[in-house]
Amino acid sequence: MSMFKVGLIYSVLLVVFGAARGFLGGGDAFRRKVSVELNPGLVPPLSLPPGVGLVHLRGLGENDTLHFVLCNAGAPALLLVHSNSTRSAVTIDWPEFINSSSAGSLRVEPESSVTYSSALVFTRLWEYDDVNNTADPQKAAESSFYPPYELQNFIWSELNTTVNQSDHTVALCGGEKTQSFSNGSLCLQVSVFESEGRDEAWPSLLHNANSSQLSVWINGVTPRGNNSRFVLEFQSVGDTEFQSRVDVRSSIDDEYTPSIFKVLEWVSSPVNSSSVWGFSQWKPVAYRKARPVFEDATACRHSELVSVSRMPPSAVIQAYFTHHTQIHALNISFGLAEDPVFYNNTKYISWTVLMGLGDPPSDSFSPLIIIIITVGLVTPLVFIILGGVFVCVRKRTSQSTGYEPIN
Repeated sequence: MSMFKVGLIYSVLLVVFGAARGFLGGGDAFRRKVSVELNPGLVPPLSLPPGVGLVHLRGLGENDTLHFVLCNAGAPALLLVHSNSTRSAVTIDWPEFINSSSAGSLRVEPESSVTYSSALVFTRLWEYDDVNNTADPQKAAESSFYPPYELQNFIWSELNTTVNQSDHTVALCGGEKTQSFSNGSLCLQVSVFESEGRDEAWPSLLHNANSSQLSVWINGVTPRGNNSRFVLEFQSVGDTEFQSRVDVRSSIDDEYTPSIFKVLEWVSSPVNSSSVWGFSQWKPVAYRKARPVFEDATACRHSELVSVSRMPPSAVIQAYFTHHTQIHALNISFGLAEDPVFYNNTKYISWTVLMGLGDPPSDSFSPLIIIIITVGLVTPLVFIILGGVFVCVRKRTSQSTGYEPIN
């Protein structure tokens, strides 16, 4: 009998630890071959204005291709195009693109291979004087807002100095010709990935080969008030056959992003369908230092989605989208109510968002949480079974000695 129960313990341990091992080893093995090209097909005497560039980041799969196009002509934008062909290519009519950004001057060919297109456009940076320390721009008086910074008017650094072929990243840094940006800048960095993984730096978002990552930071900009907070406005552009919504997912695991238990997902689904074709994903956290510790984290909140009728002032958007489009705007504001630390204290704020194809990456339980759950499940079972073995042994020992208790 005791040997049976010992065997049962062994079987339970095998099942539980086998399940845990399955959780730990269940990563996405899908891969893409990524390449980066600056201003593809542009040859002299044609040229773009100083500080303006277009970067094509291409992710080649076994049966498809994912094209990302970053361009800072006008408001900076990241265009995503999925093609079911491994031979699809970005084609640019450079004279038309440079002169007027006319519709159709940027295409992915063959056009019949394109299954999905969307874009994120960063349009404005708002600043307001949060005198009541609510960290909520919707509660701030209209008079507390300063004139917005229009990103279409920014002067950007040269892209050829920031393209990293090995890491598949490119960065934009720029600002206005004003006193506020004399020693500061707003920067956007785009990363494209060959496989699943996550950055070591917070918020350590889980990415895969179908996603790109946009990191945004404001550094050294002189605030226009002692209680200044910032709001980033951006827009999503897509085809009219799709509808947008923002979902909130919760988790019990905060190992990769301490104290954050939610993920926000701005998803795109076909009309009358719940399937997700594209997404933007972020966690409601921003950081007030470039190398943050726990105390440097602060909250961020998003506004309600707003439908926009006008095409955003971005050359790549106007050049690519030739049909009717659906445009929505959303604001991300930074700061925590009643927090005495305003932008003026650190002169730095950063935020990160993923943009990609298909369902957003979903965190499974981290190894630490799996181990804790496994130990919590196994320990009571072991004590119960061992208790049964001990009782059985005592009973058999009592019977073998012939001992009878005194009444």
